[in-house]
Amino acid sequence: MPATPFSCSYLIHQPRFNSYFNPLFRSLTYHLSTSPPSFNGIKFTAARVHSSLSTAAETESPSGGGGRSGALSPGPVVTGEVQRIDVNPPKGTRDFPPEEMRLRNWLFNNFKEVSRLYGFEEVDFPVLENEALFTRKAGEEIKDQLYCFEDRGNRRVALRPELTPSLARLVIQKGKSVPLPLKWFTVGQCWRYERMTRGRRREHYQWNMDIIGVPGVMAEAELISSIVTLFKRIGIKEYCLGFVVALHCCSFLAFQVLQEVLKCYSIPESLFGKVCIIIDKIEKIPVDEVKKELMAAGVSQEAVQQLLQVLSVKSLTELEEKLGSSGEAISDLKQLFSLAEKFGYSEWIQFDASVVRGLAYYTGIVFEGFDREGKLRAICGGGRYDRLFSTFGADDIPACGFGFGDAVVVELLREKGLLPDLSLQLDYIVCALDEDLQGPAAMVAHVLREKGQSVDLVLESKPLKWVFKRAARNNAQRLVLVGSSEWQRGVVGVKILATGEQYEVKLDELM
Repeated sequence: MPATPFSCSYLIHQPRFNSYFNPLFRSLTYHLSTSPPSFNGIKFTAARVHSSLSTAAETESPSGGGGRSGALSPGPVVTGEVQRIDVNPPKGTRDFPPEEMRLRNWLFNNFKEVSRLYGFEEVDFPVLENEALFTRKAGEEIKDQLYCFEDRGNRRVALRPELTPSLARLVIQKGKSVPLPLKWFTVGQCWRYERMTRGRRREHYQWNMDIIGVPGVMAEAELISSIVTLFKRIGIKEYCLGFVVALHCCSFLAFQVLQEVLKCYSIPESLFGKVCIIIDKIEKIPVDEVKKELMAAGVSQEAVQQLLQVLSVKSLTELEEKLGSSGEAISDLKQLFSLAEKFGYSEWIQFDASVVRGLAYYTGIVFEGFDREGKLRAICGGGRYDRLFSTFGADDIPACGFGFGDAVVVELLREKGLLPDLSLQLDYIVCALDEDLQGPAAMVAHVLREKGQSVDLVLESKPLKWVFKRAARNNAQRLVLVGSSEWQRGVVGVKILATGEQYEVKLDELM
């Protein structure tokens, strides 16, 4: 049989094998470097061996192999002391250790339960979307706030900064295959590169509820009702009623009000979008600066004064005196407040024309939940957006919805001392008293888990003092001890940790 060239292109896929094979490779490398052998006239040196190993790692495609990509690449060559990696998450993002994860799950479960109570169906979308989906809705300036890039297929993509454009895309995609009206909700992660303030991060989770296909104010009334229901479930209503009823409430502004004021002073519709953008700055820059920008845009001084007066109105009665009662805006607002009484949340809402929210985007009533003390930014907000779908080249459909971020409401609950106690709760902790009883202990844990009980199985041989401390830390209700003599008799020892009561029970009778 002819001799074949020696091949050293070994690739170790299991890290635990390295301790066995690395010494072999080191030894082989040493011998080759001192006295390189030859096979069929080919000399092998240490460099050739390392080259062969490197080539094997490069030619094995991670995607073709289906394994972890990192497993097929040679590790970096480390010389000297290894510098510790930055253990903090990227600026503006968060880790969720167990205690934070329990709080997040509690909040998300409340989001989902309220949505279920109102008959909404859950949907979801990719976190990564086409960049154009967001620039179509918000303009090219949104790029400054996007985490966007060009992928390997030369496509411009972005991490979603909000959920509504993805919702619109899905509705357009489904077309007539889904009957209207749609009542959809989602809880998803959003990314936006912006200045951080209290309750505002560069990533957050958001609860959206949207109603597609209903043109009347009844849709807004139901959405606001769902927000109030959520507030009540997480304890905010009780706090409001205990101190100031209007401390946490919803405020509303009619988009049509501005239209009617501008029409009164013969301001062309072509200026409406620009005026809206300027008005949106009212809480961000001095009022005098707002006046200057409005007049520079072509709005007369008299119209500016009237507009700012309307925006200072705090009651529907006063607004009606200024604009009359025949306009669509007044009619919609009056109907909304009438419905609020029927839904049972009239004490939660008030009219406040100074609340300006996305006027170039919304087309009807908008609403915003906020902290009256002014310590936090808006907790939630939404409104009607009947013209969104045509932005994406489809026929417009009546639509309204809201977004409710997780970070702000958690800050609010923390501020008011309303965070729930969400410590870990376990039904059982199971411990083997001897190392050779680990198998029987695993059997006990399996039997309990099959019956739906939460079980912490002690995986190592530990002293009882350690076991009791762990049981107390994890709020376990019962401790099961698997002892040799008890196991031989077909029983285990059980201790109720709250009372100290102890008893023995057969394995199949454990509950």
